[in-house]
Amino acid sequence: MAFSNLTSKAILLYDEWIKDADPRLEGWPLMSSPFPTTFIIGTYVYFVTSLGPKLMENKKPYELRQIMTFYNFSVVALSLYMTYEFLMSGWATGYSFRCDIVDYSRSPTALRMVRACWLYYFSKFIELLDTIFFVLRKKNNQVTFLHVFHHSIMPWTWWFGVKFAPGGLGTFHALLNCIVHVVMYTYYGICSLGPAYHKYLWWKKYMTTIQLVQFIMVTVHIGQIYVMDDCPYQYPIFMFIIWLYGFMFLVLFLHFWYHAYTKGQRLPKMARNGISKDQ
Repeated sequence: MAFSNLTSKAILLYDEWIKDADPRLEGWPLMSSPFPTTFIIGTYVYFVTSLGPKLMENKKPYELRQIMTFYNFSVVALSLYMTYEFLMSGWATGYSFRCDIVDYSRSPTALRMVRACWLYYFSKFIELLDTIFFVLRKKNNQVTFLHVFHHSIMPWTWWFGVKFAPGGLGTFHALLNCIVHVVMYTYYGICSLGPAYHKYLWWKKYMTTIQLVQFIMVTVHIGQIYVMDDCPYQYPIFMFIIWLYGFMFLVLFLHFWYHAYTKGQRLPKMARNGISKDQ
Protein backbone atom coordinates (compact mmCIF):
# COMPACT_ATOMS: atom_id res chain seq x y z
CA MET A 1 0.00 0.00 0.00
CA ALA A 2 2.78 2.41 0.91
CA PHE A 3 4.64 1.60 -2.31
CA SER A 4 1.47 2.16 -4.33
CA ASN A 5 0.96 5.57 -2.73
CA LEU A 6 4.57 6.51 -3.37
CA THR A 7 4.27 5.46 -7.01
CA SER A 8 1.08 7.48 -7.42
CA LYS A 9 2.71 10.56 -5.94
CA ALA A 10 5.74 10.13 -8.22
CA ILE A 11 3.47 9.90 -11.27
CA LEU A 12 1.56 13.00 -10.21
CA LEU A 13 4.79 14.93 -9.66
CA TYR A 14 6.09 13.80 -13.07
CA ASP A 15 2.84 14.82 -14.79
CA GLU A 16 2.95 18.21 -13.10
CA TRP A 17 6.60 18.71 -13.99
CA ILE A 18 6.28 17.67 -17.63
CA LYS A 19 3.52 20.24 -18.20
CA ASP A 20 6.23 22.90 -18.40
CA ALA A 21 7.92 21.17 -21.34
CA ASP A 22 8.25 22.98 -24.66
CA PRO A 23 5.08 22.13 -26.68
CA ARG A 24 6.94 22.60 -29.98
CA LEU A 25 8.65 19.23 -29.41
CA GLU A 26 5.40 17.29 -29.18
CA GLY A 27 5.77 14.09 -31.22
CA TRP A 28 9.52 14.44 -31.87
CA PRO A 29 11.57 11.20 -31.77
CA LEU A 30 12.76 10.19 -28.26
CA MET A 31 11.20 13.29 -26.69
CA SER A 32 8.01 11.82 -25.21
CA SER A 33 9.75 11.09 -21.88
CA PRO A 34 13.27 10.60 -20.52
CA PHE A 35 12.80 6.83 -20.29
CA PRO A 36 13.81 5.87 -23.89
CA THR A 37 17.00 7.89 -23.48
CA THR A 38 17.64 6.32 -20.06
CA PHE A 39 17.11 2.82 -21.52
CA ILE A 40 19.53 3.45 -24.40
CA ILE A 41 22.19 4.81 -22.05
CA GLY A 42 21.71 1.92 -19.61
CA THR A 43 22.07 -0.59 -22.45
CA TYR A 44 25.20 1.21 -23.66
CA VAL A 45 26.82 1.20 -20.20
CA TYR A 46 26.02 -2.50 -19.70
CA PHE A 47 27.43 -3.43 -23.12
CA VAL A 48 30.70 -1.47 -22.94
CA THR A 49 31.49 -2.35 -19.32
CA SER A 50 30.24 -5.94 -19.07
CA LEU A 51 28.56 -7.74 -21.97
CA GLY A 52 30.84 -6.51 -24.76
CA PRO A 53 34.17 -7.41 -23.10
CA LYS A 54 32.77 -10.83 -22.17
CA LEU A 55 31.66 -11.51 -25.76
CA MET A 56 35.07 -10.43 -27.06
CA GLU A 57 37.09 -12.29 -24.43
CA ASN A 58 37.90 -15.29 -26.64
CA LYS A 59 37.69 -13.53 -29.99
CA LYS A 60 40.23 -11.70 -32.07
CA PRO A 61 39.85 -7.90 -32.28
CA TYR A 62 37.79 -6.73 -35.23
CA GLU A 63 39.56 -4.82 -37.97
CA LEU A 64 37.38 -1.74 -38.36
CA ARG A 65 39.68 0.68 -40.16
CA GLN A 66 37.37 1.42 -43.10
CA ILE A 67 34.27 1.65 -40.93
CA MET A 68 36.04 3.98 -38.51
CA THR A 69 37.28 6.19 -41.34
CA PHE A 70 33.74 6.56 -42.64
CA TYR A 71 32.40 7.12 -39.13
CA ASN A 72 34.97 9.76 -38.16
CA PHE A 73 34.59 11.84 -41.30
CA SER A 74 30.78 11.50 -41.08
CA VAL A 75 30.93 12.99 -37.57
CA VAL A 76 33.09 15.81 -38.97
CA ALA A 77 30.44 16.56 -41.60
CA LEU A 78 27.63 16.39 -39.03
CA SER A 79 29.55 18.65 -36.63
CA LEU A 80 30.14 21.21 -39.40
CA TYR A 81 26.44 21.19 -40.20
CA MET A 82 25.43 21.60 -36.54
CA THR A 83 27.93 24.45 -36.13
CA TYR A 84 26.34 26.24 -39.06
CA GLU A 85 22.82 25.67 -37.72
CA PHE A 86 23.68 26.95 -34.23
CA LEU A 87 25.27 30.04 -35.77
CA MET A 88 22.39 30.75 -38.13
CA SER A 89 19.72 30.17 -35.48
CA GLY A 90 21.12 32.62 -32.97
CA TRP A 91 24.82 32.77 -32.26
CA ALA A 92 25.68 34.67 -35.45
CA THR A 93 22.29 36.28 -36.00
CA GLY A 94 21.45 38.23 -32.88
CA TYR A 95 22.68 36.55 -29.70
CA SER A 96 24.66 38.86 -27.43
CA PHE A 97 26.85 36.17 -25.80
CA ARG A 98 25.52 37.42 -22.47
CA CYS A 99 21.93 37.04 -21.26
CA ASP A 100 20.39 35.22 -24.23
CA ILE A 101 17.07 33.73 -23.19
CA VAL A 102 15.15 30.95 -24.92
CA ASP A 103 12.83 32.09 -27.72
CA TYR A 104 9.67 29.95 -27.36
CA SER A 105 7.96 31.44 -30.39
CA ARG A 106 7.30 29.60 -33.65
CA SER A 107 9.33 32.00 -35.75
CA PRO A 108 11.56 30.36 -38.39
CA THR A 109 14.71 31.26 -36.43
CA ALA A 110 13.35 29.92 -33.13
CA LEU A 111 12.23 26.66 -34.75
CA ARG A 112 15.60 26.35 -36.44
CA MET A 113 17.25 26.53 -33.04
CA VAL A 114 14.91 23.80 -31.75
CA ARG A 115 15.95 21.54 -34.64
CA ALA A 116 19.64 22.30 -34.05
CA CYS A 117 19.30 21.42 -30.36
CA TRP A 118 17.48 18.17 -31.07
CA LEU A 119 20.06 17.18 -33.69
CA TYR A 120 22.89 17.88 -31.25
CA TYR A 121 21.13 15.74 -28.63
CA PHE A 122 20.70 12.91 -31.17
CA SER A 123 24.34 13.17 -32.25
CA LYS A 124 25.35 12.10 -28.75
CA PHE A 125 23.83 8.68 -29.44
CA ILE A 126 25.88 8.42 -32.64
CA GLU A 127 29.03 9.19 -30.64
CA LEU A 128 28.38 6.18 -28.39
CA LEU A 129 29.97 4.25 -31.25
CA ASP A 130 33.33 5.60 -30.03
CA THR A 131 33.20 3.24 -27.07
CA ILE A 132 31.64 0.35 -28.97
CA PHE A 133 34.55 0.47 -31.42
CA PHE A 134 36.95 0.31 -28.46
CA VAL A 135 35.22 -2.83 -27.19
CA LEU A 136 35.09 -4.55 -30.60
CA ARG A 137 38.78 -3.77 -31.14
CA LYS A 138 39.58 -4.99 -27.60
CA LYS A 139 40.95 -1.58 -26.59
CA ASN A 140 39.42 -1.97 -23.15
CA ASN A 141 42.02 0.29 -21.55
CA GLN A 142 40.33 3.17 -23.39
CA VAL A 143 36.97 2.40 -21.76
CA THR A 144 37.68 4.48 -18.67
CA PHE A 145 35.17 5.74 -16.13
CA LEU A 146 35.65 9.29 -17.42
CA HIS A 147 35.03 8.24 -21.02
CA VAL A 148 31.85 6.26 -20.23
CA PHE A 149 30.59 8.93 -17.83
CA HIS A 150 31.02 11.66 -20.42
CA HIS A 151 29.28 9.73 -23.19
CA SER A 152 26.46 8.71 -20.84
CA ILE A 153 25.73 12.01 -19.15
CA MET A 154 25.65 14.16 -22.29
CA PRO A 155 22.57 12.67 -24.01
CA TRP A 156 20.76 12.27 -20.69
CA THR A 157 21.22 15.88 -19.57
CA TRP A 158 20.59 17.17 -23.06
CA TRP A 159 17.20 15.47 -23.16
CA PHE A 160 16.09 17.85 -20.40
CA GLY A 161 17.74 20.81 -22.10
CA VAL A 162 15.96 20.15 -25.40
CA LYS A 163 12.66 19.30 -23.73
CA PHE A 164 12.51 22.48 -21.65
CA ALA A 165 14.99 25.07 -22.97
CA PRO A 166 16.05 24.56 -26.61
CA GLY A 167 17.98 27.77 -27.17
CA GLY A 168 19.51 30.73 -25.42
CA LEU A 169 22.79 30.92 -23.57
CA GLY A 170 22.56 27.25 -22.56
CA THR A 171 23.50 26.24 -26.12
CA PHE A 172 26.85 28.04 -26.25
CA HIS A 173 28.74 24.97 -25.02
CA ALA A 174 27.04 22.90 -27.76
CA LEU A 175 28.28 25.32 -30.42
CA LEU A 176 31.82 25.16 -29.04
CA ASN A 177 31.66 21.38 -28.74
CA CYS A 178 30.64 21.06 -32.39
CA ILE A 179 33.60 23.20 -33.47
CA VAL A 180 36.01 21.17 -31.34
CA HIS A 181 34.58 17.93 -32.74
CA VAL A 182 35.29 19.10 -36.28
CA VAL A 183 38.97 19.31 -35.36
CA MET A 184 39.09 16.17 -33.21
CA TYR A 185 37.26 13.80 -35.52
CA THR A 186 39.31 15.11 -38.45
CA TYR A 187 42.34 13.99 -36.45
CA TYR A 188 40.77 10.59 -35.73
CA GLY A 189 39.76 10.21 -39.37
CA ILE A 190 43.27 10.89 -40.65
CA CYS A 191 44.66 8.50 -38.02
CA SER A 192 42.34 5.76 -39.23
CA LEU A 193 43.69 6.11 -42.78
CA GLY A 194 46.94 4.48 -41.67
CA PRO A 195 50.57 5.34 -40.89
CA ALA A 196 51.18 6.84 -44.34
CA TYR A 197 48.94 9.77 -43.40
CA HIS A 198 50.32 10.40 -39.92
CA LYS A 199 52.82 12.92 -41.31
CA TYR A 200 49.86 15.28 -41.76
CA LEU A 201 49.12 15.23 -38.03
CA TRP A 202 51.82 17.69 -36.96
CA TRP A 203 49.11 19.68 -35.16
CA LYS A 204 48.19 16.86 -32.77
CA LYS A 205 50.09 18.55 -29.92
CA TYR A 206 47.56 21.38 -29.93
CA MET A 207 44.53 19.14 -29.28
CA THR A 208 44.72 19.30 -25.49
CA THR A 209 45.08 23.09 -25.69
CA ILE A 210 41.96 23.31 -27.85
CA GLN A 211 40.02 21.26 -25.32
CA LEU A 212 41.26 23.38 -22.43
CA VAL A 213 40.24 26.57 -24.22
CA GLN A 214 36.81 25.03 -24.83
CA PHE A 215 36.22 24.34 -21.13
CA ILE A 216 37.57 27.74 -20.08
CA MET A 217 35.21 29.49 -22.51
CA VAL A 218 32.23 27.41 -21.38
CA THR A 219 32.95 28.05 -17.69
CA VAL A 220 33.49 31.80 -18.15
CA HIS A 221 30.50 32.26 -20.45
CA ILE A 222 28.03 30.39 -18.29
CA GLY A 223 29.46 31.94 -15.12
CA GLN A 224 28.25 35.34 -16.31
CA ILE A 225 24.75 34.56 -15.09
CA TYR A 226 25.97 34.87 -11.48
CA VAL A 227 27.24 38.44 -12.01
CA MET A 228 24.59 39.77 -14.39
CA ASP A 229 21.72 41.77 -12.92
CA ASP A 230 18.18 40.68 -13.76
CA CYS A 231 18.94 38.04 -16.38
CA PRO A 232 15.53 36.40 -16.95
CA TYR A 233 16.86 33.09 -18.29
CA GLN A 234 14.01 30.64 -17.86
CA TYR A 235 15.85 27.67 -16.26
CA PRO A 236 18.79 28.81 -14.07
CA ILE A 237 19.33 25.22 -12.86
CA PHE A 238 20.58 24.34 -16.33
CA MET A 239 23.18 27.09 -16.05
CA PHE A 240 24.50 25.61 -12.82
CA ILE A 241 24.70 22.11 -14.35
CA ILE A 242 26.57 23.40 -17.41
CA TRP A 243 28.95 25.43 -15.27
CA LEU A 244 29.62 22.45 -13.00
CA TYR A 245 30.24 20.17 -15.97
CA GLY A 246 32.55 22.65 -17.71
CA PHE A 247 34.48 23.36 -14.52
CA MET A 248 34.85 19.66 -13.71
CA PHE A 249 36.32 18.85 -17.11
CA LEU A 250 38.52 21.95 -16.99
CA VAL A 251 40.06 20.63 -13.76
CA LEU A 252 40.46 17.13 -15.21
CA PHE A 253 42.19 18.42 -18.35
CA LEU A 254 44.42 20.76 -16.36
CA HIS A 255 45.42 17.72 -14.31
CA PHE A 256 46.19 15.88 -17.55
CA TRP A 257 48.14 18.87 -18.88
CA TYR A 258 50.21 19.09 -15.70
CA HIS A 259 51.21 15.43 -15.74
CA ALA A 260 51.72 15.24 -19.51
CA TYR A 261 53.60 18.46 -20.19
CA THR A 262 54.93 19.71 -16.86
CA LYS A 263 56.01 16.52 -15.14
CA GLY A 264 56.49 14.70 -18.45
CA GLN A 265 55.18 11.41 -17.15
CA ARG A 266 54.85 8.55 -19.59
CA LEU A 267 51.26 8.36 -20.81
CA PRO A 268 49.25 5.98 -22.98
CA LYS A 269 49.74 6.46 -26.71
CA MET A 270 46.53 8.43 -27.21
CA ALA A 271 47.46 10.72 -24.35
CA ARG A 272 51.03 11.14 -25.58
CA ASN A 273 49.51 12.38 -28.84
CA GLY A 274 48.09 15.23 -26.80
CA ILE A 275 44.45 14.28 -27.12
CA SER A 276 41.74 12.39 -25.36
CA LYS A 277 38.81 10.69 -26.95
CA ASP A 278 36.56 11.62 -24.05
CA GLN A 279 35.24 14.58 -26.01
